[in-house]
Amino acid sequence: MKLAAAKIATYARRPEAGRTGILLYGPDAMRIALRRQEIVAALVGPRGDEEMRLTRMSANDIRRDAAGLLDAVKAQSFFPGPRVVFLSDATEAHAAAILPTLEDWQPGDAQLVITAGQLKATSKLRKAFENHSNAYACGIYDDPPSREEVETMLKDAGLTQLPEEALRALTALALAIDPGDFRQTVEKIALYKLGDDAPLSVAEITLCAPASTEADMDDMLHVVAEARAGEIGPLLRRLEAQGANPTGLCIAAQRHFRALYTIAGHPDGAGALRPPLFGPRRDRMLRQARDWGAIRLEQALTVITDTDLVLRSAGRTAPEMALVERMLVRLAMLGRNR
Repeated sequence: MKLAAAKIATYARRPEAGRTGILLYGPDAMRIALRRQEIVAALVGPRGDEEMRLTRMSANDIRRDAAGLLDAVKAQSFFPGPRVVFLSDATEAHAAAILPTLEDWQPGDAQLVITAGQLKATSKLRKAFENHSNAYACGIYDDPPSREEVETMLKDAGLTQLPEEALRALTALALAIDPGDFRQTVEKIALYKLGDDAPLSVAEITLCAPASTEADMDDMLHVVAEARAGEIGPLLRRLEAQGANPTGLCIAAQRHFRALYTIAGHPDGAGALRPPLFGPRRDRMLRQARDWGAIRLEQALTVITDTDLVLRSAGRTAPEMALVERMLVRLAMLGRNR
């Protein structure tokens, strides 16, 4: 049977113990891994591993021993309770080894939890789970978590003193970073607030949020938008050393100035942005949009678009990073003409 992606969060918290199994597939390995962890933990409980009610296998294991998967599903534990066989990294090439186990499964056998990458609609493995009367297949994609999912994650971490502003900030953060990074951030916040009954503040969320090369990219865009042309060169060298590429810088600049243009030209201002802004970054971009104004932001976007076209042109002669540096300096100088 097909399990809708919108329902996987609810199912992961309360999976059905009597099912033959579930196939989780899609392009985002991190999101699949997180859902799989939730499902397995809910099925076997916190002691399932040490009580030998959880068997882990990889696709390479069944490639060498096709009967190994069925043997693992049929094997009994010394301890009572639900059992799970988790098979990772399955592909269409492993369908021949997996489908007999699916067909031979009987009540009382271990439940199958299988993770795979992207599978076509014509995939034998995917169709076998979708057409099975007692198994699920669910495609997991890079959809951002809903507010309900964020609230559940926070509750599980013991974070209950959450003002509306903090909850909006965490929901926005969940949209901006990878799910694994967000989960780690929630755990960090929970440790930070351990024994502290005061409501969570946006400043504390910002303090615990992950830092990355994106932070340096943001620094560069703020420097440009605030017309601090003299700081562009050193920052650009640092970004280049971290692996930033000219096209990525151009795209980031376009995204930043489009956001400023939306703030400056839309009746709802920053409220029109998706994902929404929060905390100090919101205040900073509001100031930038006010200082630039919609007309000069249109000019800035024209400069960025022209540079992007040159970068994509086969006939360019100047080095790509030099073109981007010139663009950033021109933007900063444009920002001075107030």
